[in-house]
Amino acid sequence: MASTSICRGLSQFSRVAARSSSLSLQHSKRAAAPLTLRSWFSSYPPHEVVGLPALSPTMETGTIASWNKEEGDTFGPGESLCSVETDKATVDFEAQDDGIVAKILVPAGSDEIQCGQPIMITVEEGEDISAFADYVLEESAAPAPAEPAAAEPAPTPAPTPTPPPAAAPAPAAAPSGGRVVASPLAHMLAKDMGYDISSIVGTGPDGRIIADDVKEFDPSTVSAAMPTEGSPGQAAIAAADPIPGVGYMDYPISASSKETAMRLAQSKRNVPHYYLTVDVTMDELLKLRSTLSSVLGEESNLGVYELIIKAAAKSMKAVPSANASWMDSVVRVYDSVDVNVVVGTGDNLYSPVIRDCGSKGLKGISDELNAAVTAVEEGELSSEFASMGTLTILNLGMYGVKSCAPVIREPQSVALAIGALENRIVPNDDLDSEEIYKESVVMTATLSCDHRVVDGAVGAQWLSAFKSYLESPSTLLL
Repeated sequence: MASTSICRGLSQFSRVAARSSSLSLQHSKRAAAPLTLRSWFSSYPPHEVVGLPALSPTMETGTIASWNKEEGDTFGPGESLCSVETDKATVDFEAQDDGIVAKILVPAGSDEIQCGQPIMITVEEGEDISAFADYVLEESAAPAPAEPAAAEPAPTPAPTPTPPPAAAPAPAAAPSGGRVVASPLAHMLAKDMGYDISSIVGTGPDGRIIADDVKEFDPSTVSAAMPTEGSPGQAAIAAADPIPGVGYMDYPISASSKETAMRLAQSKRNVPHYYLTVDVTMDELLKLRSTLSSVLGEESNLGVYELIIKAAAKSMKAVPSANASWMDSVVRVYDSVDVNVVVGTGDNLYSPVIRDCGSKGLKGISDELNAAVTAVEEGELSSEFASMGTLTILNLGMYGVKSCAPVIREPQSVALAIGALENRIVPNDDLDSEEIYKESVVMTATLSCDHRVVDGAVGAQWLSAFKSYLESPSTLLL
């Protein structure tokens, strides 16, 4: 009897271990430790501790938005266990095999947790569920390396508690080590706000910088302590110097540029882009701009760009389906039109936001645009400007570029690129004129659309409205 029981136990162990190995292989490219097989010789029945998986290449933390299965529910391959909210979107965590949810360790709506941290217990047999009624997260989340470290050398734990009181200086030393530990959302906020993330004190686990640290960061608290010779800041600057080679020169990429590149690459992968282009006759708009400038005075700096921003905002109001974001389970349509304008180049590339352009007049948009550009040039970009809007406008006309197909910035659904104003020969629409053709100022505008939110017809309606506002610019004043 005993030998039969042992054989059955070993057989069951092999089967579940093989299943865990298969699951781990399927998740290995996305998470360091999505699943952990519990010991079969513990006091609990055979079970699995499931960790939070990395549902995107850059995901490091997440929040359980909702549980789609309850304790006692069975599940099969492909069924959604829970919805996980990341800094980018809300994604479903789908099961790769069948089982039963025995215990939910992290309730929906709780604080942000690390990838790999246990979120639930699963079993194969329904009668095993009751054994986990009092199962707590601390038991499953106890890291193996921490126990031996405390057991072997008694002095080792003593230095470990010492850093927490000195958590504030820890981030200052991070740049010299070359790596700053921060969540993806914290990196994104620091980039948008123009902060050096290495100077922000982290309050997360092990000094990790989280989004709240960036939001509450005051740059003036570190400005006085920065320019000391031989400081980590100086080392970081020195590391950015060009590195000569034989027949080439290597230019180190800053952390902010890496973050921007990562987000654009991810957006290009995730968003199904398509592009629509239209030519706009700008003669009437240039006349209106000249009239308004003569009234306001040239010191008002009212330019064509402000009129284009206003036309884009009015188009969003005319076609509200484009003023939206893909949220996986819903499409979120916004009331306000907030426009990001791309300013600068390279490491000094920023996209300050102008809020509620739909209800602002041209003078108000012009004042905010000039303030944002000045703030970027002087390195004083505040959170008032540096945040995500609902539309991004890229102006390459100053470089003589005719057209451009911009990359959409998630979670926005559209991006607009405008080209240079050109003198072109076009058909004459004056029926009383003897001339068949006339010279006209024309601008090319290209709209990038997220096909999940804005289909071809909606994108065409948006560009049609945009063209109409620019070619009949008096409607912008209504």
